[in-house]
Formats: sequence, C-alpha cells, structure tokens
Amino acid sequence: MNIRITTRLTFAGIGLLAAVLAQPAPAAAQVAEVKVGTSGTANTVLALWMAEAGGFYAAQNVKVSFHNMSGGSRGAEELQAGRLDVMHVGLSSVIKLNQEGGDLRTIASLANVIRFVFFASPAVKTAAELKGGAVAVSTFGSESDATVTLALQRLGLTRTDVTLKEYGDSLKRLAAVKAGEVKATTLNEPFASAAREQGLNPMVDLAAERIPWLFSTLVVKRAYLQANRDALTRFLKATIEGNYLALADPKRAKEVLAKETRVADPKIVEISYNDFTQMTPLTIEPTRAGADNILAQFPAGVSRNIDDYIDLGILDALKKEGFFATLEQKYGKR
Repeated sequence: MNIRITTRLTFAGIGLLAAVLAQPAPAAAQVAEVKVGTSGTANTVLALWMAEAGGFYAAQNVKVSFHNMSGGSRGAEELQAGRLDVMHVGLSSVIKLNQEGGDLRTIASLANVIRFVFFASPAVKTAAELKGGAVAVSTFGSESDATVTLALQRLGLTRTDVTLKEYGDSLKRLAAVKAGEVKATTLNEPFASAAREQGLNPMVDLAAERIPWLFSTLVVKRAYLQANRDALTRFLKATIEGNYLALADPKRAKEVLAKETRVADPKIVEISYNDFTQMTPLTIEPTRAGADNILAQFPAGVSRNIDDYIDLGILDALKKEGFFATLEQKYGKR
C-alpha cells in the first residue's frame, strides 16, 4: 500500500475515533420532582417509605417530597388544584371529586381491602349509646367517612343517628375519642393497636371482614398523567420495588415503619407490619371488586364506567416489558 494512502487512512481512523468520542453520551432521564400527599401516617404508606429508604426513587432519577394532608379528600382537593402531583387516597375521593367536575385518575393501589376498625370510647358499650353522639372522620368524602357508613350499618344505625365531624388523621381522631370530644371513630394500623392498648372499645372490625375496597390508592390528575408519563413510570417503578422490598425484608420494613410512624412499641410495629402484608397487592394493581364496592355507595346516577376513575396504562406497560418478572427474580416474590 502507498505510504501516503496508509497515512491518510490512519489519520482518517483517528479522526473518526475522535468524532465518536466527542459524541455526547445518551442523556440520563431528567430529575423529576414529585410532590406526594399522604392521607395520614399509617402502614398503607410503607411501600413509598421503603422506596425512599431503599434509594429506589434516587435510582430512577425521581426526587419525592412527602406531605401529610391529614385526610384523603382534603389531599385529593389539593391534587385537583395542582398543588400536589400524586395523592395517596382511596377511590371514594376520586369518584366524589370527578362528579364535581374534577378529572382525577387512580394509577395504582397500595391496599385493596378495608383496613379500618370502628372504635368507641370505653364508656360506650352498645349501639344505642352511640345515638346522638359525634363520630370523627378524617375529612368528609374520605375512606374514613365512607366506611363509617358500613360500620354503623353493622350496628343497626345510619349516618343520621350520629353527628359526623372532621378531625384529620388517625392520631388526632384517636386523641379526640380519648378526650371525650367524640364517641367513636375508625382507625387503621398502627393506631388501631394503640387504641386497643389504651382501652378503646372495638365495636366493628371491618378489617377482619377483608371487604374488597380500593382503600389506599395513588391518584393523579389526568392532564398530569398525560404530560408526565415517563416521570410517573419511574415513580411507580420505584414504589413497586419498595413494596417488593417491604415484603421480602421484614426486619428492615419494620425498622422503617417504626421510624416513620414514630411507634416505639415493637409489638404494635409487628402487628402493623403483619397487617400491611395482608392488605398490600404485590404489584400494586387495583381490583375491580374493590372499585365496585365503593361505587355501590354512590347514587345510581354516578357513572359506573371504571375508565372515568382508573387508568392502568403504566402498570400494563410495565407488565409487558417484563418489569415484574425481573423483580420476582430479584426478590423471590410472586
């Protein structure tokens, strides 16, 4: 080969290599800041807490900030107003707000059964003694409000037999019953165990009935879902892995649960964790039966079209790409 040609080809190769090296690396996903509202401090939030503790949000380039809204329906209103990106709330609030002109969608579920126990003050022994008294809910339209109707029915009462009052999250409702400000309320873990320890009277155990119910879901505005599908996909990937980790590593999960709920009693933490394992769907997928039971509480004129309230597009896409199969191999959970 001619020395000039060889030299020319050599320089051409060096130039090509330099050009390749000079190409910018594929851009990493832009950090997505996601404001997440929680309806209160409860074990239904554990998958989210575990995703944060496990570094899964950071690994997905998602920066999450948590905001305790002290009530599901209040948080759903903040979501509809655009002050939150995701809300941890039951389907009842979604249906209520959408009937009032909202456009919310449930994209995942962290609990598909009712987890409330209806507690009365120690002085209240019978249903008759509840009549005319006040009953605390977190906010009107929330799951604590909707499920009070079921608890009262079990006691042969209706909502008109009591006065419902908004009191915020479980801790505040528990305090209100202990102080005698109200006669009863619904509580889930870890506060249900705390109520038993403190002598409150568990009149109706709805949790034991395992009633299908979209009790604790992840909700977004439809417009936000359409505009931020990639960020929400990464957010859900991290949350789902947090759920898998919580079920695969009980010791770590109980440590996170104790820290986030500020419950020091290991017995209550143990009960709360066991309750979590009974209610959480591994793949955080809502059930149709849970949606139907909630819709049955609304007047006949309310839309029964599930697509008006639930969008499983992201979860369906994750199934198709094999995301859940990968997690099953990693954590040994099915």
